[in-house]
Amino acid sequence: MPSTDKARTLEGVTVTGSRIRRVDVETANPVVTVDRTQIAASGKATLGDIVQELPSIAGNATNANTNNGGGTGAATISLRGMGDKRTLILVNGVRLAYNDVNSIPANMIDRVEVLSDGASAIYGSDAIGGVVNFILRDKFDGVQLSGDFGESSHSDGFRRHVSLTAGHTGQRGSIVAGIDHQSLDAVSASARAFSHDALNLSNGQVIVSGSSATPAGSITLPRSVAGRIGCGSRVSLNPGVGGTTSLNDYHCYTNADTYNYQGDNILQTPQQRDSVFVLGKYKLTDAVEAYANLYYTKTESDSQIAPVPVFANGDNFMVSARSYYNPFGVNFGTDRVTGDSYGDFNTRFTTLGYRTYTYKTYNLQFTPGLRGNFGDSSWQWDANLNYGKVRQKSVNNGFLDYAALQQGVGPSFLDGNTGKVTCGTPGNPIANCTPINIFNVNDPTTIAALRNIQRNPTATNDYIVKQFEANANGNLFALPAGEVSLATGVSYRKESTTSWADPLAVGDANGLCGVVEFCTTVLSGSFNVKEAYAEALLPLLADKPWAQALNITIGSRYSDYSTAGSNTSSKLALEWRPIQNLLLRGTVSQVFRAPNINELYSGIANDTPTVNDPCNFYTGGHASACANVPTDGSYQQANPQIAAKTSGAVAAGSQLKPEQGKSFDYGVVYDPQWLPGLSLSADLWRINLNDTITAISAQTVLNQCYANAGSPFCGFIHRFDTGNINYVAEPTVNLGALSTKGVDGTVAYRFDETRFGRFAARLDATYVARYDVNPDPADPTAVTIHNAGKYTYAYGNFPRWRGLATLNWTHGPWSASWRIRYIGRTQVGSEDAEQQLSADLSIPAVVRKVGAYAYHNVQAGYDIAAWHTRLDLGIDNLGDKQPPLLYQNNVTNSNTDVATYDVMGRYYWLRATLTF
Repeated sequence: MPSTDKARTLEGVTVTGSRIRRVDVETANPVVTVDRTQIAASGKATLGDIVQELPSIAGNATNANTNNGGGTGAATISLRGMGDKRTLILVNGVRLAYNDVNSIPANMIDRVEVLSDGASAIYGSDAIGGVVNFILRDKFDGVQLSGDFGESSHSDGFRRHVSLTAGHTGQRGSIVAGIDHQSLDAVSASARAFSHDALNLSNGQVIVSGSSATPAGSITLPRSVAGRIGCGSRVSLNPGVGGTTSLNDYHCYTNADTYNYQGDNILQTPQQRDSVFVLGKYKLTDAVEAYANLYYTKTESDSQIAPVPVFANGDNFMVSARSYYNPFGVNFGTDRVTGDSYGDFNTRFTTLGYRTYTYKTYNLQFTPGLRGNFGDSSWQWDANLNYGKVRQKSVNNGFLDYAALQQGVGPSFLDGNTGKVTCGTPGNPIANCTPINIFNVNDPTTIAALRNIQRNPTATNDYIVKQFEANANGNLFALPAGEVSLATGVSYRKESTTSWADPLAVGDANGLCGVVEFCTTVLSGSFNVKEAYAEALLPLLADKPWAQALNITIGSRYSDYSTAGSNTSSKLALEWRPIQNLLLRGTVSQVFRAPNINELYSGIANDTPTVNDPCNFYTGGHASACANVPTDGSYQQANPQIAAKTSGAVAAGSQLKPEQGKSFDYGVVYDPQWLPGLSLSADLWRINLNDTITAISAQTVLNQCYANAGSPFCGFIHRFDTGNINYVAEPTVNLGALSTKGVDGTVAYRFDETRFGRFAARLDATYVARYDVNPDPADPTAVTIHNAGKYTYAYGNFPRWRGLATLNWTHGPWSASWRIRYIGRTQVGSEDAEQQLSADLSIPAVVRKVGAYAYHNVQAGYDIAAWHTRLDLGIDNLGDKQPPLLYQNNVTNSNTDVATYDVMGRYYWLRATLTF
């Protein structure tokens, strides 16, 4: 897929990974390039779809198939599986305000350069896993209109993409402008067999299961009361019962009573994206050029999940024993005043409809600047301003007023004077309150009462980045082997954020708010950073035996953050050409990442992670991790999804410092003279990172406390008197170390022209040898999680092997391509008992093996020269390969890993491009 074209002129250019202008195409930086031709041949509508196919991408990344926990329309990039926060996104070498690469109009891009190496010394914070640099089109003459349309073989998932680009290049300047429209239809999870049902593994067996929050209720009673129905503890309402209920209307709860929520979800989230851009440059004088890049994108998108569930204990409200509708005569839930907890009462308000999250995201990026030369010298300079603003508004439908619900399910009585059920107790009625029969949510009176207290909270967030940067580069002096070059610069950046939300939906210090099952956080804060860098290229030898070239590059960047203090990151790179066609290269870099605004200032908010409780079948010995859990082995986690509360560092009362570590890359590039057209390369890479900034996952909290009763994680676990998990705190802290290493390899061959046309083949592959996370290196008992070759909920998917193979053919006006994306074998769970990783809830752990996947995409195109038109037709996932089942025990969306595998199946697309 990456381009193999050689440089055709000796004009110096900068390549991502260095600020120094070079003539050499191959340097110490392992850069993969995707050009416009390859973007067009891929048939992908967005840049995110294209970049996410690269083998160096791993872990968790957001895309259009991320419904629960996504839905914003964003696509993020996770190089080396380090996460999108450790992957720096640039446009023409300038920081992007919004890390959604889908927001960048594809028709403004000339090429994409992907550096899979730590580059903090060159670009500053966030460039730990690498850098993705989108290079803009600065020259275009004429007008180009393009439209493509696609649909799956299931007759759904229809997409439309129309773009118009116009440009003109003159003697002193150029301008390119365009508009872009994309839309993508929703696909219900019920439209595919693999995502139709909520599938779980239980003791190694696949069961169609779901949530204990069911319209009929999952009610935990004292044994004395449950025994009157002939049950152990949990009961559920019989079908078809109307109005008020009695004990005779209930039966013993079984797995058949669970709510199959999966079919309510969306497999592909709907979105519409409109963009406009203008790129221009103009020579003010022979030595000074002005330029400006501006684009604006509006994205409208949605996500949808099952109707709102309520958990009387988890949501901290109490169903009163004195409710007129309560046939059991006992309290359920939690008394918010005293903190006392009673039996569980879980139900789901299906009559309110789905919970939907509607987002509108507005993204503006504007970069004006000046650049020029210092007289007739080799020195060039550049100074620019960068302004980016992102506003995201959300409307969240299908929720309930907490206070009104609590009041409605509290004490109530039948008023003898009016014949109506009234809130409160005789002699002490509550005005303006409607009693709610939560024991039968399908009762028409209950439906009306619930709709009366339905709330649809809104939230808005603004993020602004303002930056000034000045750079200069040129030659310092000559050595026998060549010119010593220097690049240097300074910058100042300020980032700020402000958010607003309906007061009812804003969480308090305990993460509780006035809306049931929806709590947001208000966010306000800012920081600034001052930076200076220098990078020098020193040619040591040239045109010598076994040293056609020997160069060293050194660089260093100083950063001073108003929130995280100062830091200096440096790098050392070596390039050695023992013979003309062989390059040996190596880079050692210091990397760092300062905490971002969300990690610093976000308040307490709700989360619903999927976990395996290590206290299942508990028989004692772990009192801190398993507080209140019965020790007779009877305990088993009722629902893999639990309540959790996330928060930033400030809300958690902690001070964050930067992540710091080292990145190593050693490689070889060989272009054999004896076989023109062939290129081989291999790079060994390793990244070690300390003081990782992370919102600790609930699974990590549970596992580490279970392994060590003295672990600081134990204080984050909150259980009810019954032993069931109330919630797990997931604060953002500096805690942990990450270590990963592997190998990248490339084989490319461009065949000679024949009477049958010209062929070009390429294979890019990545092997992950290690991806280890130690949550607490200071604790000798802390368990290191080995992710290589596995899928884990917290970190995502790390198959050992990933690959991308392409075969391109051109012959006159015809062209065709065949792309194969390979995802190697992986597994869920680990045989190592210390890992506490199981594909289901059983002990010893169950391991779910997942075989290798290969997706085949084909494309063919034809140029109709007389009409100035090109037609392209393609099929993605030619074999209609369905994704593997990873089950709801381990994933949040669609029973599979939507960040890695294709979920749409075979997909057809057609594009027409008219140029005039």
